[in-house]
Amino acid sequence: MKKRVLIIDDDMDMCTLLSRFLTRNGYETDVAYSGQKGLAKFEEENFDAVLCDFRLGNMDGKEVMLAIKKIKPETIVLIITGYSDIKTAIDVIKQGAFDYITKPLIPDEVISVLNKALNQSTESTSAKNNSSTKGRAGQGKSPKQDFLIGEAPATKDLYRQIEIVAPTNYSIILYGESGTGKEVIAKTIHQLSSRKDKPFVAMDCGTLSKELAGSELFGHVKGAFTGALADKEGHFELANGGTLFLDEVGNLSIDIQAALLRVIQERKFKRVGGNKEMDVDVRIIVASNENLQDAYQKGKFREDLYHRFNEFSINLPPLATADRISRHLLNSFCKEPMMSWKKM
Repeated sequence: MKKRVLIIDDDMDMCTLLSRFLTRNGYETDVAYSGQKGLAKFEEENFDAVLCDFRLGNMDGKEVMLAIKKIKPETIVLIITGYSDIKTAIDVIKQGAFDYITKPLIPDEVISVLNKALNQSTESTSAKNNSSTKGRAGQGKSPKQDFLIGEAPATKDLYRQIEIVAPTNYSIILYGESGTGKEVIAKTIHQLSSRKDKPFVAMDCGTLSKELAGSELFGHVKGAFTGALADKEGHFELANGGTLFLDEVGNLSIDIQAALLRVIQERKFKRVGGNKEMDVDVRIIVASNENLQDAYQKGKFREDLYHRFNEFSINLPPLATADRISRHLLNSFCKEPMMSWKKM
């Protein structure tokens, strides 16, 4: 039986093009040119998936998605979005949408994402109907799978967020208790990004003095301070082109936070004691066991720096769950320099 797809978009041409393309690829389609009309059709008929534009005239894609999920929670919803709306689309995904597709639409990508969503839905249904089927976490590793994916909702949600944000260039805040594997998660994000062939550099900000933090971040020139016997590269230089992970970033002094903000804004820095500006291109992932929004409200952290970091945030599960996740990931990194990603 052909899968049925509802297309909701106030752009009639887009609806027509998508409908024709999906029909040629074996789907049955229907279209609606507003959120309200789309919901009315959804209530009257059965659809396996919904393609919904995020920007609609009378309501946005988030409202449509939430309404659809209320009517039929298992329905697959894909959000169509412009590049500038990706962060918002990611927030919608956190609330139940399966994935997003960016404009301009690439036909093969639409089919790929839709097939993936429907196949995953079919596999999930089959697993529920077969009580003897073991979850992935209980089967052991297959030859082509580099690490195990748990079945707990918190674990699956964590992997889903990683998969969504890794290909972007967003700065990320990781929140979690000590020992939950924040550096491992940061490294996983790096390995799944376009920067994977560039350096991943980690820095623990927890115990650094102001003087040492500046040198570690930006490097220094010979004679910059007592003990600076030679030029030294900082973590920004070492991570150039790749990813810089700053653990316990909330412990940095306000002065260092100001210097860090300038580097992020200008993408240039100077070594401590130096005059030469250097260009830098790094993705920054930070971690904290303290809520940085609370920290800036208390005057302990710069608000502008917080907003620079907070393009996307991930809350790691409590220690009991995170320990299992970290062990799986750590085992993978110990055995393989590069790992593949088994998509959910």
